[in-house]
Amino acid sequence: MQQPYIILNNGRQIPQIGLGVFQIPQDEEAKKACLSAFSLGYRHIDTAHHYDNERGVGQAVRESGLKRSQIWITSKLWPNEYGLEATGPAIDRMLERLNTEYLDLLLLHQQVGDYMGAWQAMEKAVAAGKVKSIGLSNFESERLEEILAAASIPPAVLQVECHPYYQQEKLKARIRSAGTKIACWYPIGHGDPKLLREPVFTALANKYQKTTVQIILRWHLQEGHIVIPKSVSAQHQKENIDIF
Repeated sequence: MQQPYIILNNGRQIPQIGLGVFQIPQDEEAKKACLSAFSLGYRHIDTAHHYDNERGVGQAVRESGLKRSQIWITSKLWPNEYGLEATGPAIDRMLERLNTEYLDLLLLHQQVGDYMGAWQAMEKAVAAGKVKSIGLSNFESERLEEILAAASIPPAVLQVECHPYYQQEKLKARIRSAGTKIACWYPIGHGDPKLLREPVFTALANKYQKTTVQIILRWHLQEGHIVIPKSVSAQHQKENIDIF
């Protein structure tokens, strides 16, 4: 499988399809899911402090046999770690949990708390080489524009719910001038049966001998989205990436 990449507004290339580890609560289970994904060609793992599985992700990276530079790690700060003074030490703790010298992408997980102070601290972490790219998650209110106006480093990624029933066209327009890319959680709409039975997707699935999930994920890639479907099943992981 040839992993597709997207070029971010800072010139770095992010693997366009990754594995999300939300709701994989134990480190050992997260490690197994990541190792399975790596064996299938995934090179992007999306975790968070709030997921409580960063150590498992880090263990998988070390045991994968891949170079650290070959794997993209995204993680997220929880609001209790926000603030100009608090965020720097929180990033150090995150790096320790993941047992890595740097993060490829660090996001603010929610639009509450001292997010402005946290953003300043994240910019300092970029300057220090601890973080390569920074961005936002779930910032869809006017607080998005607040960050965009104040940022010395514009967000590289905005991670939000996005799928064919919720395409986020207005949100994309708001971030277009910053060059910010959309990353999608729940890319198949919470597994919505209505979405999975949508006639256009079932017709395409029959035409190309794919599943409707594969058709929807391929739609995301052709829309220029970054997608991070979650699965602990090796079979589902294989299907999710077999969309080329």
